Amino acid sequence: MSDRVGRREAARLLMSRRQFAESAMVVRPQGLRNSILAGFQAALTVAIALPLVQLSPWSALLGYASLGALVALFGRFAPKARRNVIVVYAALCQVSSLAIMSIASLAGVPTAGLLLVLALLGGLYFIASTVGRFGPPGPLIFMFSGMAGMNAPASLQDLGVRVLMASAVATLAIVVCAVTEALRAKEDVAEPRQRYSLRQQLQPLWPTAGRIAGGALIAGWIAHAVGVAHPGWAAMGAVAVLQGVHLHVTLNRALQRVAGTVIGAVLIWIILSQSPSVWAGIALLFLLQWMTEAAIGYNYALGQMFVTPMALLMTYLASPATAGAEMAPERVLDTLLGAVIAVVLAVIFSTGHDRRELAKRHVRISA
Repeated sequence: MSDRVGRREAARLLMSRRQFAESAMVVRPQGLRNSILAGFQAALTVAIALPLVQLSPWSALLGYASLGALVALFGRFAPKARRNVIVVYAALCQVSSLAIMSIASLAGVPTAGLLLVLALLGGLYFIASTVGRFGPPGPLIFMFSGMAGMNAPASLQDLGVRVLMASAVATLAIVVCAVTEALRAKEDVAEPRQRYSLRQQLQPLWPTAGRIAGGALIAGWIAHAVGVAHPGWAAMGAVAVLQGVHLHVTLNRALQRVAGTVIGAVLIWIILSQSPSVWAGIALLFLLQWMTEAAIGYNYALGQMFVTPMALLMTYLASPATAGAEMAPERVLDTLLGAVIAVVLAVIFSTGHDRRELAKRHVRISA
């Protein structure tokens, strides 16, 4: 095999039948107990917080409240001494993303500018997640929070209230995680003995962060240019794919995300077509949150089957009068657009080392 592997050859290998078959593989994940527990902790936070919000004078903020519960998903594989600290840091990222995007939208920044800010946040939160060793689900959750902020608040007071609501539920998630910490399985996670300066940690992350931000921006701008209602979904789709370190992981993630989104969109289309009540939506959100974490480790597509209904259900709860079943097909198109753009960019900006590793991997599998 030649040491030089061009981009065209890399694209051919990625489009091979073997690569597509690999994306459909189902494996038993490690740390399944802790993943299921993280899903339960987030679901329990939803079950406690959302009914209280719905019965309060601030029921219109239900969607923003649900964002706070997602911070319980982080740090599931961290050592006992670090897990609660990671959840606190994740809460700061989640709330700050919502606040920054809400401020930008209130200031009248046009959609193209908001997508630029969202893309930059995606790159920055990738760095924060990696340096802080947050673990899955990574910066995508923070971008989802930021996307909610693209819906401009009516006033500075409205902005403050939505941020406070998300903060309150995130605080509840921190408490829930701390109280149920004893239920986590002990993981054999060794903290790195060699300590690196912040500069040393950041240096290898900038290229990936730039790729993530660039991919999100291009996908978001293209989606906006063709007139979709939620171009942020395309940006998020690109980020989900571009987080992969290797080319084969990038394609697998793209295929799995599209397949899972299609199935999940059909499920949520059926659900939202029935115009469910807010209480039914909260109950479904509880189940979907738990099921996502139980399934996603086996295959990313299985997780997306539940993530897609969950995300659209949160959007529906935020605005039942304007959000409905028509969101489902748009989510599929935006995800497909983001995934295709991400794979193309991954090949274009791949290094010779990336492409050689891909070729060597296919040779090993063939042998």
